[in-house]
Amino acid sequence: MKARTPTGLGRSIVGFFQDYLPTLRGMSRHTIQSYRDALVLFLQFAATDCRRPVEALEVADITADRVGRFLAFLETTRQNSITTRNARLAALHTFARFLVARNPEHIAALQQVLGIPFKRGARAAPIEYLQKAEIEALLAGIDRSALSGQRDYAMFSLMFNTGARVQEILNLRVCDLRLASPCQVRLAGKGNKTRICPIWPRTAQLLRDLIQKQHASVENPASQPVFVNERGATMTRFGVRYLLRKYVAASTTAAPTLAGKQIHPHSLRHTTAIHLLKAGVDFATISQWLGHASLNTTMRYARADIDLKRQALAQVFPEVLAPPKGGLSTCHDDGIIGWLHRL
Repeated sequence: MKARTPTGLGRSIVGFFQDYLPTLRGMSRHTIQSYRDALVLFLQFAATDCRRPVEALEVADITADRVGRFLAFLETTRQNSITTRNARLAALHTFARFLVARNPEHIAALQQVLGIPFKRGARAAPIEYLQKAEIEALLAGIDRSALSGQRDYAMFSLMFNTGARVQEILNLRVCDLRLASPCQVRLAGKGNKTRICPIWPRTAQLLRDLIQKQHASVENPASQPVFVNERGATMTRFGVRYLLRKYVAASTTAAPTLAGKQIHPHSLRHTTAIHLLKAGVDFATISQWLGHASLNTTMRYARADIDLKRQALAQVFPEVLAPPKGGLSTCHDDGIIGWLHRL
């Protein structure tokens, strides 16, 4: 049976995801998947709202009023946060711009969709990262007697070393690694941008040992993924998240402070950034290291670390933070008001 060719809105959706986003916009696979999820939710909502199947929807069904009700549905029925609501709206804005170029007769209605503003009031969650003792406890808690443990130890060591996004790590092939001096790894980030990160000789040795054991039966492992599961398939982000949670839970005895933290794979990236900043590395270098599109993204780490804030305060008001002389009192003869005036 011959497959039906999509018509109307269906043809536009195919062009949006197969050509526009990956080719013209250069978006990564995971950004495209995020846009896909947003559009699937909207199409399902619109089909129910219009009382027609998804396949029968048309461009004219994408109205500002319907998008507004969809956004309210996300917040009330699905209990999505403002951040998630705005992310879904960003996907619909992009789709509307795409439709305007292909369907100029609907430009007025689509411009109304584009005029729907993002909602303010989203709360920026504090950046969670690991202190040195917590990193050591987490790695020490990995049982390396089995090949899976050696894989996990090498993977998390590489993530701490490079600050790479979890998907960048999972996309690695053996050919992306240089395990002889100078040791380095080639990472493909957002927007298909490639960057080179140095790796420690110790990390290189862990990867070398893992590849030799994991791909011992492969004559030329260059194209093989570096991190695979027990079935030999590339690991998933959900698998990495599960493993990290397991090791964090097992490390809380050695590092009790881990119990109060919400640690996820991206926390390891935050950890690398914070420790680079503490080591005195400048923001521009950290931005290039992490593959940030904007220096503003990197600057938020300066607001995240309390130790850096204490150091900055000590440089500005050293006499205030210095231990009191001649006892515990910080007041002079003119009392607390005089002390405040001297700040």
